[in-house]
Amino acid sequence: MSHDCLFCKIIKGEIPSQFLYDDDDLVVFKDINPAAPVHLLLVPKKHIRSMNDIQEGDGEIISKLFMVAKQMAKELDVDVSGYKLLFNVEKGGGQEIFHVHLHLIGGWNRRVEKVAE
Repeated sequence: MSHDCLFCKIIKGEIPSQFLYDDDDLVVFKDINPAAPVHLLLVPKKHIRSMNDIQEGDGEIISKLFMVAKQMAKELDVDVSGYKLLFNVEKGGGQEIFHVHLHLIGGWNRRVEKVAE
């Protein structure tokens, strides 16, 4: 963990946050400046500065981010209506906090019928 990283401080409990999900690898909490009715941040507990800094051994945690995002979308009833998953990478890509995190954004219309397959 990084000593001056906002997300590392949240993970360590130095900055209060209500976790919607918490396990050995990652936490999920609401974005304090939501862009939608549902806006979650999925954050690995391991400090990885940016997607540009992921290593070969980080594949499992990156995959887990997506699996937990799917679970959270279902729990928050946006799985059928739809949602966005977004990584901002580096300053030019909109990254403001330099600790890898996945945005789950949705909830504009939770009553959309499931599309026939």
